[in-house]
Amino acid sequence: MPRRAHDFRGLTQPRRLQLLQAIQRVPGRRAGELASESGIPLNTVRDHLRVLEDEGLIRSETVQVGVRGRPPVVFHPVRESASSDAASARVEGAEARGRMLRAVTRSEAPELPADAARQLDVLYEHLDDAGLDPAVDEKTLSFDLAPCRYHDMIDEDRALVCGVHARLVQDVLLHTEGPLELERLEPFVTAHQCRLLLTARPD
Repeated sequence: MPRRAHDFRGLTQPRRLQLLQAIQRVPGRRAGELASESGIPLNTVRDHLRVLEDEGLIRSETVQVGVRGRPPVVFHPVRESASSDAASARVEGAEARGRMLRAVTRSEAPELPADAARQLDVLYEHLDDAGLDPAVDEKTLSFDLAPCRYHDMIDEDRALVCGVHARLVQDVLLHTEGPLELERLEPFVTAHQCRLLLTARPD
């Protein structure tokens, strides 16, 4: 499937992945704090944060501290799509494309509830945009994935790479407000494949 123009460029550089993980771990970070912690120059950090925000992966917030001078700006992960115009647009677009695709294709899997199908459609598009070539099995609520673009970093810091992707999957599922949630991410179930397993929350 050809990549769209608004793919996740923010996930194509290890430094951005590092900054995203830091914001996921401790929301409300300032650019200066992130620069000091990561050892990345401040102007470079600001450029990376701008890309991450433009793609709806993080959001900025100006903090009113009641003192003179420019108020500080802090960064949070996007947990609710309504908090980011870019995230909202991605969700709405993926939902619309998913509805169209389901209208013209016939699946052998049992029909899913509408909200669960919507979550799968949005998550599929997120994984596709991230370059993971997802293959979804709606019967087992699983995705087979190609190893991510950080394949050469896996041995060095698998926890960082896989942790960021798992947190993003959780956020995408929350964006679409349905019954599905992440069960686990299994890296390298084969030499060339990872697997993502979802589960339905009990009523």
